[in-house]
Amino acid sequence: MPAHEYNALDPLDPLDPLRNFVAAFSRLLERRPHETTLLEEGAGLLARLVARDDWLPDAFAAPHPDHYQQFLLHCDSAQRFSIVSFVWGPGQRTPIHDHTVWGLIGMLRGAENSQPYVLDANGIPVVAGEPVRLSPGDVEVLSPRLGDIHRVSNAYDDRVSVSIHVYGANIGVVHRSVFTETGERKGFVSGYANAQLPNPWRKAAPPDGKP
Repeated sequence: MPAHEYNALDPLDPLDPLRNFVAAFSRLLERRPHETTLLEEGAGLLARLVARDDWLPDAFAAPHPDHYQQFLLHCDSAQRFSIVSFVWGPGQRTPIHDHTVWGLIGMLRGAENSQPYVLDANGIPVVAGEPVRLSPGDVEVLSPRLGDIHRVSNAYDDRVSVSIHVYGANIGVVHRSVFTETGERKGFVSGYANAQLPNPWRKAAPPDGKP
């Protein structure tokens, strides 16, 4: 069998789950589904990925003592979607911010709280409902259509939490906004904490995207 073909007898690679997720999510996008279908089916794929916590390399789960970190794991060649790991040190949180694109958030380890907001007529962020707590295996969806302004925090003050996010763009270069509680709005581009990517492409993905 040529080296580039998938061999079901190959020993498992630690990054198999990530590679299979990328392949399956790419096929989902190739169908050009409505956003509702995309988020529903994409959430199912992400739930499968975060159902196990044995594949994320330590380098992409390293906390920073002063702030959360966002590590790029994969960016589609056409920038249709990107996958990142968010690493929260104890007690760390984001400012109130938006995304401008759809997103899926899957909890890998630890827990996080996501407080949704909406902007009132004066552009002041107002709490919109109860915070959403994500525990390992949970998946949350967001989009500008459904509401994509929130503040996220590590639910723990004594341990690191890690979540896996999928966005409908190369999120590290998207121009977005943070908001103060008094309504001041400031543009930002998040970038990424890493200069190198994990390499899940040591063998081909199986035809159906499953291990």
